[in-house]
Amino acid sequence: MKTSQEIYTKYKIMPSLQLHQLRVASVAKLICSNFTKPVNEKDVVLACLFHDMGNIIKSEITYFPEFAEPEGVEYWEKVKAEFVAKYGPDHHVAGATIAREIELPPRAVELIEGIGYSKLDAIVSSADWDQKIAEYSDTRVGPRGVLSLEGRLAEGRTRYLETATSRPHYDTESGFEKLAQTAGELERQVAGCMRIMPSDIKDASIAPFIEKLRNYEVA
Repeated sequence: MKTSQEIYTKYKIMPSLQLHQLRVASVAKLICSNFTKPVNEKDVVLACLFHDMGNIIKSEITYFPEFAEPEGVEYWEKVKAEFVAKYGPDHHVAGATIAREIELPPRAVELIEGIGYSKLDAIVSSADWDQKIAEYSDTRVGPRGVLSLEGRLAEGRTRYLETATSRPHYDTESGFEKLAQTAGELERQVAGCMRIMPSDIKDASIAPFIEKLRNYEVA
């Protein structure tokens, strides 16, 4: 059996990205522990632990230079090039490929493939609570920690516009408004089945889960 940390180390995942995935998985675990409908907590948590394994492919490493330390930007640019050479230019494809390489359960892989702002409409319209929780958990965590939904969307828009990264949901006011409305509906759906409030999801409330999930036995 390998732990989450051992897998992150093997795949040279940036420490900041490790922590992001651990935070998202911790949010998901907190929600699952306080959810009133049946959910598959293990697969949801596994999906969140590894949902961004290919994200270095799309990363603007110089945007957060402090996240590149102590190895440095040059080191992580080399790792990025290695990922692109091995998995191709699409971070979604890379992430799903890695999920299969580490032998995650098929359901966890399915959830990983279903995460993304471009899939929000389908997620909101579906009856798949596992997918709703996985997506919502990701929408609550920014590069530096847990944010409100509104704060997370605003942070993402600022970052993508400043790095000139093409994101149709963020590029126009109408696109951003539509994204915010759909994400808000997802929050209402998930919150309606929680025994806690969205405001109860914060760095302090997920802190007890992070180190446990870092040592979580995966495969």
